[in-house]
Amino acid sequence: MPRKGNQKLKLIYILDILKKYSDEENPLNSVDIVAKLQEYSIPAERKAIYDDISLLEVYGCDIIKTTIPKTGWFIGDREFEVPEIYLLADAVRSAKFISAKKTRELISKLNSMLSVHQAKNREDGVYFAATEKSGNEEIYYNIDKLNRAITERKQVDIKYSSRFFDENRTVKHAQKEMIINPYALCWQDDHYYLIGNHAKYDNLIHLRLDRIDFLEITKEKARHFSEVSSYTEFFDTADYTHKLFGMHGGALSDVELCCNKKITEQVLDRFGEDLFIKNVTDNEFCFTVKAAVSEALVTWIINYGENLRVVSPENLKEMVKQRALGVLKAYTDGENI
Repeated sequence: MPRKGNQKLKLIYILDILKKYSDEENPLNSVDIVAKLQEYSIPAERKAIYDDISLLEVYGCDIIKTTIPKTGWFIGDREFEVPEIYLLADAVRSAKFISAKKTRELISKLNSMLSVHQAKNREDGVYFAATEKSGNEEIYYNIDKLNRAITERKQVDIKYSSRFFDENRTVKHAQKEMIINPYALCWQDDHYYLIGNHAKYDNLIHLRLDRIDFLEITKEKARHFSEVSSYTEFFDTADYTHKLFGMHGGALSDVELCCNKKITEQVLDRFGEDLFIKNVTDNEFCFTVKAAVSEALVTWIINYGENLRVVSPENLKEMVKQRALGVLKAYTDGENI
């Protein structure tokens, strides 16, 4: 005979059953709920289920009564709507810094917030390439530690890994230990980054979290970001990342660009709609932005070929010219041109 104490849990189990097994297309009636309760060794009468549902509604649960496709109830408002769960699951699936193991765990947790029917439909369509995922399982603990260090304004001691080829053309990992003053975390260009300051220098750097193999919060107070950046009241992560290309650092400069109107969408996607546009003609427009002059910026510019040209600064124009000549040379060496 079931323990009497189980009856006190009946309402909780009914709510769990509705969350797990019901949705708009799969309502549960009193017979269904009684059968599910029996699996938890909780006897129940069909008529009593109506009173239990009413109590849950009084408590504030959004339980919808329906007659389509059959008479019964289903959970209406969940913590996350189905499209929100799909969106989060897709973000986890595509994020390269999340390991294959953690990807499966997180998607499973997200699916548990759906009914079993909704989750089954989703599982049939969610795939990811494990070879494209990070193998660093420490990243999740490091995120927690870094958030604490940023909040407590403490330095962190890290070991940062970089890759290289040895004489046998085998990929090897080299580690470098650093003391970092941490300021912010951001997800950019498919990687998770720590933005901070190397204690030995007077500038900002950003480090990929999947390459941090060891991290420890120290007792030392972190250097304030106003000493190594233009930010004073708060560290503006959005502003910092907006000025970078591919999270590659470089000297900030006023960059004037002229673009063919056919790449308007791409330019606005990258710089936003608040650009000050000048020198507009039938075919092109020009504007100036503050950006870090780097090889990543050169790559972005080269990507649009004759549809995008640099007006200033001169050093960036020269970098683009040299890149273009290098590409030309790679394809024309030994040919008469």
